[in-house]
Amino acid sequence: MPSTYALILAGGSGTRFWPLSRDARPKQLLRLFGEETLLEQTIRRLEGLVPLENILILTNAVQLDAVREVASMLPEENIFAEPAKRDTAPAVALGIGLVANRDPDATMMVLPADQLIRDTEAYHAVMRDAVATAEATNGVVTIGIKPTWACPSYGYIERGSPASIPGFEGENRPFEVERFREKPSAELAETFIAAGSFSWNAGMFVWSLPTVVDELGRHAPELADFVAELRNSTDLDATVAARFAGLTPISIDYALMEKAGRVLNIEATFDWDDVGSWLSVAKYFETDSDNNCSNDPVAQIDSQNNIVFNDRKGAKIALLGVDDLIVVQTGDALLIANRHQADDIKKLSPKLPPELL
Repeated sequence: MPSTYALILAGGSGTRFWPLSRDARPKQLLRLFGEETLLEQTIRRLEGLVPLENILILTNAVQLDAVREVASMLPEENIFAEPAKRDTAPAVALGIGLVANRDPDATMMVLPADQLIRDTEAYHAVMRDAVATAEATNGVVTIGIKPTWACPSYGYIERGSPASIPGFEGENRPFEVERFREKPSAELAETFIAAGSFSWNAGMFVWSLPTVVDELGRHAPELADFVAELRNSTDLDATVAARFAGLTPISIDYALMEKAGRVLNIEATFDWDDVGSWLSVAKYFETDSDNNCSNDPVAQIDSQNNIVFNDRKGAKIALLGVDDLIVVQTGDALLIANRHQADDIKKLSPKLPPELL
């Protein structure tokens, strides 16, 4: 699809994965699942779908060098660093403007860099249908994930009726989106699952540039002006440096998706994991008879339900009489945490010395 572009958002901090994750090398730059980082996997997954020269990566200044090292298969000018943190809407607007500067009539995907997807064939089928839907309508397209449990940590997309799109022949039928729902309570999430018409919001979007520029003009004029400046700029770096830091911080859901005139949803048929914590990663480790999960063989006695990640060469981890722990060893730090507090590991950051962040 030569007129299709992909913007990969790769600026997250990944603080739940300390001490393996650091500011300059967060989750998307870690080799948690084999020899490739999550960012590399995201790029490779686009092969045969989007030309390499049409893949853009947006990161931040701290991670720029590491991203360029990992994404060496892309042209260097396709990797950009935000000059300031401004939430997802300004970041996506920057990507829209960069694509518009190259091809104002293009179709564009927006993709996170840190999700684990292994079924590339199914992924290609869904994304091709999403592109076809975006090109055949004046709607913006979301990719939803079929919920497997009543998770209160995800946003939800409420689907309505099947979309009527003349000439659409894809296997993955789009649905009209009724509304976006914020992260619910556990009880409300249960009602979503029971209804059967809700998807998890995976943060993956597809749209044609004329459509998204029109929607920004109606709902986010500040961002629309920024996109217009980028489209006409002869010095993109200067334009970004002059304007980006002054943009209002706001999420793409609030700025655009919840307000757009027509939003369509395609529910993914591929496997998906946002790998949000050590609990998520542990599902892919070797597991012993006592439900201890580890990336490296562990010596243990009377220990159950532990998660162990050893990144220190030549070191050995042994467990004796302990349960429900997360143990992560790196060359310069050791984490020992209750596995039931996996999401709270990020709260350690203010307690740690700067050189370990």
